Amino acid sequence: MYNEQGIQQDSSSWIFCVKACFVSAIGAMGGGIFMLPADMWIKGYMLMGMLFTVGSTFTLAKTMRDQHEAQKLIHKISNAKTEKMLKEFEMSGN
Repeated sequence: MYNEQGIQQDSSSWIFCVKACFVSAIGAMGGGIFMLPADMWIKGYMLMGMLFTVGSTFTLAKTMRDQHEAQKLIHKISNAKTEKMLKEFEMSGN
């Protein structure tokens, strides 16, 4: 779905689905760790590992998105410079 400015936006149903899947995945993993037939310190270790993995995943996703956005801006600037040079060349050729 695109807004008035032509920018792609996700639908509210897709956003709900993504959030629901995330919550259910974390809940299932947490429940699995809780039900694990192991000592409490092992469960705590597994839970910490799960939380650090989730946090690292968010950091990685944000970093990759920021890097992609920066590359889009660089390409946009480069394209604008190229278009300007082509227009100047066309004008000087006439």
